[in-house]
This record gives sequence, structure tokens and C-alpha cells, in this order.
Amino acid sequence: MNVLLLGSGGREHALAWKLAQSPRLTRLFAAPGNPGIAAHAELAPLALDDADAILGFARERKIDLVVIGPEQPLVAGLADRLRDAGVAVFGPSAAAARLEGSKAFTKALCDRANVPTARYVRCESAERAKAALAHFGLPVVIKADGLAAGKGVVIATSAAEAEDAIDAMLGGRFGSAGRSLVIEEHLEGEEVSFFALSDGQTVVPLGSAQDHKRVGDGDTGPNTGGMGAYSPARVLTPALEAQVMAHIVEPSVAAMAAAGTPFAGVLFAGLMLTAEGPKLIEYNVRFGDPECQVLMLRLDEDLLTLLESAARGTLAARPVRWRDEAALTVVMAASGYPDAPRTGGAIDGIAEAEAEGAHVFHAGTRLEGAQLVAAGGRVLAVTARGATVADAQAAAYRAVDAVRFPSGFCRRDIGWREIARADAEARP
Repeated sequence: MNVLLLGSGGREHALAWKLAQSPRLTRLFAAPGNPGIAAHAELAPLALDDADAILGFARERKIDLVVIGPEQPLVAGLADRLRDAGVAVFGPSAAAARLEGSKAFTKALCDRANVPTARYVRCESAERAKAALAHFGLPVVIKADGLAAGKGVVIATSAAEAEDAIDAMLGGRFGSAGRSLVIEEHLEGEEVSFFALSDGQTVVPLGSAQDHKRVGDGDTGPNTGGMGAYSPARVLTPALEAQVMAHIVEPSVAAMAAAGTPFAGVLFAGLMLTAEGPKLIEYNVRFGDPECQVLMLRLDEDLLTLLESAARGTLAARPVRWRDEAALTVVMAASGYPDAPRTGGAIDGIAEAEAEGAHVFHAGTRLEGAQLVAAGGRVLAVTARGATVADAQAAAYRAVDAVRFPSGFCRRDIGWREIARADAEARP
């Protein structure tokens, strides 16, 4: 099979690495890709918002499957354009991608399908939004309705902070993403990521992970796109996973199909494990980043077959096979991230890091001549496996210490919750 992978981040590098292992793969192309992806795929200079160029490339290179990595082209309808032209695509239609593209859309679906989620109200005016605050306690969550590059969520701990967030969002800070907003109650508990594959009708659990959003050790500092992750997240027990499938994921997929907008792709449920049971925080309609990196290291079967079956409506209702190991990834970011990352810093030592047994996925890199440099806020995802999360953590940090990236930084405590749980269980 000829496959075209769209995207240029750490998620796409992990997907390229795994797709390249498929015995069914003939040629793998990636657009626009990055220097790490280039080790597994032929790069093509295609812009993700140029549907005509992507379709032309797919026809010219006889592409059998297009895999869309990021959310923006999905929400913009790229999958529809390709499917209408007869090209198989892994990724949902624009109508189904509204599960990520609109917080209010997802909340309304939760109402229809009786999916447990936080109590909420949707507002389009600052006056109404500020009045609605009286119906919520503190802290309270303010979310821009649309895509805001992971920055459109404020957990306000005071009424003044909540009102400032309302003014900023509806005042244009996030452009069209903030034309309306959602105010919702703050859920208490532990957060976990859960993934499922769907072909529009059949839905199959894919795996769990726990992301670390705060920039600093001990979950301090501002939220980021993710500073690391590990998988599996044992806090999501088999019993809780069954609840998530039965009460959250399966009803959502069924409701989308009933509405005539079937969801085909990977459904990423951000969950809060509350005292009342799992509740949906939000949906994403693509693999998470950096969760994808740890999932790909644990997946013990042909990724290409799984993605193709979801794209072609032939997904089998069977358990997906996983390695009996944990995986952990540490994001190395450019100094100043997330507010003002310093790009251009030199990076060396990747070969030495991988000699430690890790996989270094490129998230934001470019080549200046022969020198690899930072090209984004999140730059590398150093990923390793181990018998336990603690073992995977030790292996990942050995590799991190082999990377020479003077203008970068990372957290040193990825996986700390699970390691603390395991230590507590081991004590007499």
C-alpha cells in the first residue's frame, strides 16, 4: 500500500515510525513532515490547508490511504474532500470533527446521549456569561467554543479571573474560536486519556495514557500542549474502562451515526475520574500528542491494518494487542515555552540517546545545513519502554541526559503519580 501521512509533529513521527514497520506498506509519504519523519518516509512539500495539492499528490502517487494527523485540517473538511474524490482517509468528516471543533456541540451531544459530563452553559455575550457565573462555584472552567491551539481553557479561581477570561475570549483573543464560550463546573478527580477506534459503527477500545499538562515539576506553572505522558494509565482500571465504553464512547458514536454524521477515526476522550464515576471533559478527534508516542511504542500489531479498517468501514470488534510493558515519554521543549519559546537552538546527541534504547520523536525540529535545531515550542519527545512505569521513566531520562540541547528544558517527574501509587502498593 502507498500511504500519505499528513502532519509534522511528534505525533506524526510516532505514526510514521509505526506505519513503516507494516509488512503491507509499499511507500510511505509524509507532508510536510520533519527531519525525524524523513528517516521513515519520503517528504512532500504540501501545505495542510491546500486540499487541491494534497488531492493531486494522492492521485499522482496512487495513494491507497491518507492518514490525517492534526485536528485543523479535519475540522476544515479535508477528509471530506478526499473521500468525495474516492481516496480512503483515516480521519473523521468535518461534521464528525465538530466533536473537537466545538465544545458546545459536544456538550449538546452529551445531553442527547446521556453521557456523563460537567454541568455547563453556552454563552455568546459577555453579559450573559457573567450572569451565568452565579450558577457555578469556584473554581469554574471557561472554554472558548472553537479550536484555540490548546490555549482556550481557563480554570478561574475567582470571580474576577472568570470575568477577565470571558472578556478576553469574547473580545477576540482567540479569533473565531471565541465567538461563543462554554462555562462549566470544575470536576474534581484524576484526569486520564482514553482512545478508541471507530469506523462509524463499530468501536474498539485502543488504550489509555496520562498526560502532564503543566510546564513545571509537581504540576506547577502554566498549561502546555503536554510535557510528557505514560501508558497504560492503571488508574483507569478494566472496570472503569468498561464504564467509559458503555456510558461515554459507545453512546457518543451511536448518537453521531444516528444524526447522519458517523464518526470514523480515532476518538480521544479526556476523562475525569470523579467520585461519581468517569465523566467526559472533552473529545479530540485525533491521536493525542504526546500520548500517541507512548501508545505506538506499546502497540503490538500492524497499525496500517487498524487504520485502514477504520477508514474502510471494516473494523473488527476484537481486542487490540499490546506489549506487556509500560511506555513513558519526556518532552524536551525550547526555553521560554509555552509563552515565548526560543527557537533555533542546536540539538545533538540523538544517536547517543537512542543507543540507550529509547526512541526520540521529533516534535518541532528543522535542519540548518547539517545542524538539527529547534523549530517549535515542543521540540523532542524522548520515549522508552520498561517493565513498569518506573523502569520506563528511568530509561527515558537516561536518554534525555544523552541529548545535548542547551537551550531546551524538560520536566523531571513524568509519571510521578503512577510511580507513587506503585510505591505505596509495595509498602507493607
